[in-house]
Amino acid sequence: MVEIEALGARAAAGDPDDYFTRSLLEIARFAHETRRNEEIAGSRDYDGLEAELIRFCRGKHWRWTGFNRTTGTFPKAELRARRDALAAALGKFVDAAGADLAPQLRDELWPVVERYDELKQRAGRLDFLDLLLITRDLLRDDTAVRRELQERFTHVFVDEFQDTDPLQAEILLLLAADDAMVSDWTVATPRPGKLFLVGDPKQSIYRFRRADVALYEEVKRRLVARGAAVEHLTVSFRAVPEIQEAVNAALALRMGDGSPSQAAYVPLEPARAAAPQPAIVALPVPAPYGDFGSIVDFRIERSLPDAVAAFVEWLVQASGWTVTERSEARVAIAPRHVCLLFRRFRSFDRDVTRDYVRALEARHLPHVLVGGSSFHEREEVEAIRNALAAIERPDDDLSVFATLRGPFFALGDGALLAFRERFSSLHPFRRLPDDLPPQLAEVADALAVLRDLHRGRNRRPLADTITRLLAATRAHAGLAIWPTGEQALANVTRLVDLARRAERAGVTSFRAFVERLAEDAERGDASDAPILEEGTGGVRIMTVHRAKGLEFPVVVLADVTANETPVEPTRTTDPARALCAMRIAGCSPPELLERRAIESEHEREEAARILYVATTRARDLLVVPVVGDERREGWLSALAPVVYPADDRRRQPETRNVPQCPSFGLDSVVERPERAPGRERGVAPGLHRPELGNHGVVWWDPHVLRLNVEESVGLRQQRLLEADEAEVASERGIHAHEAWQAERARVRAAAVVPAMTVATASSWAVSAVAGGTAASGTIAASADDVAVESIAAAGARPHGARFGTLVHTVLATVDLDADGAAIARLATLNARLVGASSDERDAATATAAHALTHPLLRRAAAAARQGRCRREVPVALRVDDVLVEGVVDLAFCEDECWTVVDFKTDVELGSRLAEYRRQVALYARAIAAATGQPATAVLLRL
Repeated sequence: MVEIEALGARAAAGDPDDYFTRSLLEIARFAHETRRNEEIAGSRDYDGLEAELIRFCRGKHWRWTGFNRTTGTFPKAELRARRDALAAALGKFVDAAGADLAPQLRDELWPVVERYDELKQRAGRLDFLDLLLITRDLLRDDTAVRRELQERFTHVFVDEFQDTDPLQAEILLLLAADDAMVSDWTVATPRPGKLFLVGDPKQSIYRFRRADVALYEEVKRRLVARGAAVEHLTVSFRAVPEIQEAVNAALALRMGDGSPSQAAYVPLEPARAAAPQPAIVALPVPAPYGDFGSIVDFRIERSLPDAVAAFVEWLVQASGWTVTERSEARVAIAPRHVCLLFRRFRSFDRDVTRDYVRALEARHLPHVLVGGSSFHEREEVEAIRNALAAIERPDDDLSVFATLRGPFFALGDGALLAFRERFSSLHPFRRLPDDLPPQLAEVADALAVLRDLHRGRNRRPLADTITRLLAATRAHAGLAIWPTGEQALANVTRLVDLARRAERAGVTSFRAFVERLAEDAERGDASDAPILEEGTGGVRIMTVHRAKGLEFPVVVLADVTANETPVEPTRTTDPARALCAMRIAGCSPPELLERRAIESEHEREEAARILYVATTRARDLLVVPVVGDERREGWLSALAPVVYPADDRRRQPETRNVPQCPSFGLDSVVERPERAPGRERGVAPGLHRPELGNHGVVWWDPHVLRLNVEESVGLRQQRLLEADEAEVASERGIHAHEAWQAERARVRAAAVVPAMTVATASSWAVSAVAGGTAASGTIAASADDVAVESIAAAGARPHGARFGTLVHTVLATVDLDADGAAIARLATLNARLVGASSDERDAATATAAHALTHPLLRRAAAAARQGRCRREVPVALRVDDVLVEGVVDLAFCEDECWTVVDFKTDVELGSRLAEYRRQVALYARAIAAATGQPATAVLLRL
């Protein structure tokens, strides 16, 4: 803490626009808040401080470096070294704290594991791990069972052997052993010809479920030592040669000759002819820059989904490119040929796929989201969840309001407000008169639907209540014309199916189902309903792990900002010691910290294998997202050498006129802010030869794509409503909707034109003095009559915005007849609230006490005793075409005349005197207009 305070104190001498100075300011803020909390508490809470230090250590500001230049004598290099050393020390402290806490958390959580085992035994059930353990124990410990199973299974064929875990490997080798008396799998010898294993260690990507390359290699070594033969299959019949060349060049560089925990790279050999069109496309992010001229992840995440969807749209609708299917016949690219592959689906609480789905839906491209977790975030699902909550709890005003205001009833704010104003409640069971006006009758009808559904909710199936709600509100027709109509209808159908499954699982009350939906929504672990069956049209969206074993004509690698490896390893295992050490609640036990470097390297090795699986899913076209102006770290960074050209060739493509591609421009960045480097830094669109490999890469020009497409109702959704052969009703509805859209656009355009301009009194005064249109002759003349009085300060005192705020706050609330002790108590309280120092607190106390002795404030005190004094009064006055708003510090009335006082704590009024006079003159005129009595203005300098 001493170093934190010392380092934070140096922030005041730095450049406030420099991000390194801002990093020091964050350190200073932490030190100040910690000191204040300890002063208030009177002691140091070491447990609380430990938690705050852990949170503080994770801040982003530790990585801020700021400008390369420095100004004055600010020792930036020295301070940066101290800041980095402090960050390292905090990191060690966090590790030590976590290592201390993790075993305690394990002990606290272990009863949960024991309770889980107890419930399984009571119910007579086994989970998947139980099946493996019991099977292994039975084979290992019972000779008769082992002999019987070895004789029953004469041949054992295992595919994808690289995905087996230690328990599965032990079971396999015991089943295949030639001697029933051997119970140790590590010394068992398989019977010749009985065991056949097929595996590709380059595709071992399931370390999280105990499958690992080291196990694969160890089993292979033991089998070979006992006479097994190894055959290598290197010819790949899937991808075109250009993709294989890129994969070989990139992954051979990463995997090399292998290690005990990494497979040696075996190059793929081609079997197919070259593609008649580009096989590898680098798709630049259109807008990767932030507000300060640097490339930032959140801008990439915001821009890339739109570019990916736009490129898929071009492929499907305009490219004319063809791909092969299993029959090897070339066909035009359709949505079903495209797969978007993700390293992850969630980043903290954010669904990474959501923006990609929205971008595809905006272009009316069908999709299949395989395993996404955005189901409960969809508007239609949330609307049904709110409605079911309102049906179950009609006295829950928020749920009832959300349901009536939501997409099913779609009642306006005006009708709901009028109903609430008249009947004080939206309770569905409230008695209502029969002669309601039409606007309120709509609300009453909606409440009647909720009332009827509530009465029968526990006497009918759960799914029946949902279907009655949908029928009463004609929800299917409304959802069908949404831009995401097909997906919305599929999700509604899935929700009904969830209700049926809940009943079969034993949920018998409607309330239990509503609460289950709320819990599922909090966890966010349900995926969107697949609206297209496998093999039919639709862009596939899936993770690399789900895509393993599959292939697609076109693969687009998405989510370029995903990390290659976790920041911290999550687990380590040591079978010899029967040890598994895992992170718990962000805390790593000592055993995991000891193996941090080893486990991090294992994670990096698996990241290379994940990338190998991702790139080898493509048959005809591989699309790699890139940033044109720089290479970015992430899960795709290993592909940079086979995608990016050499730096001296980045502006010199082999050709800009790539066959079967649009005419490209000169820049691969669409939105380049002024503070960003020029386009000469970026890779020019066109056909390039990368640093590694003998293949070509087409760097796309995002300018030729149809970007920034907004969601709209399309023909695909409209056809869902066509119920009559002559299309009379549907056409009438379409035209009515188009007319509504046009009127809505007109109203919105008119609504953005301001009816008046609003300004604060201070900004208006600045403009008035500068001679702008806000000046008013009447107020300008009044400003000349503003009296300026001063209260002499006793010696030097603090100044600045915080001190001025503290003085104003005290004078705004203190009793005008208060003594010194009361003023001091009030100043102490407000000093804590605004974070003022003890010097500022004492000076504010003295200033306020001195001010209260001034004749002007003594007159105000006398008026206050008669109830004719106002403080902190908001006022507004129209000046020409501007509505000026402000807050009057003090106003009191004597003999039917108001005196308006404005406090100022500036050290020198100087050039701002004219502004301040205009401001208080405005206040006086506003009060005179409001009260109909004359008002004079005084500027009181404290």
